[in-house]
Amino acid sequence: MEKNAHELYQQAVQKLKEANKELCRPEEDVVAYMVCKNSQIAIDSFLRGYLLQQGIEPSKEATIDELYGHCKGVNEHFDKIDLAGFDCQAHSLESRYCSGTEKVSRCFDIADSLDSFLREKKIIS
Repeated sequence: MEKNAHELYQQAVQKLKEANKELCRPEEDVVAYMVCKNSQIAIDSFLRGYLLQQGIEPSKEATIDELYGHCKGVNEHFDKIDLAGFDCQAHSLESRYCSGTEKVSRCFDIADSLDSFLREKKIIS
């Protein structure tokens, strides 16, 4: 499970970088869908990785909201990550649910917050 967790963390960091690269483009060139999906995958991978690292294998169908709930159940400090304004948390990653640029930056902010939180707690480096 530790190896799988590490791979998920690597994937999450890569997707976060891809989302950031897209956000750094001129606003008229930003593809909101790419920011949203890369951020969603990063969030999902960070949460799944953490659960696997704790010896918990989440369901493949679990939503981000469900994963987050499990993480909070294991570590109360996950409360520091605020999912408010993250409209796609109850949707599966396969859904095409994404909204405008102002909303996708919130998705990115949450993914970035998870990255920072896990680094602060020395869970990832």
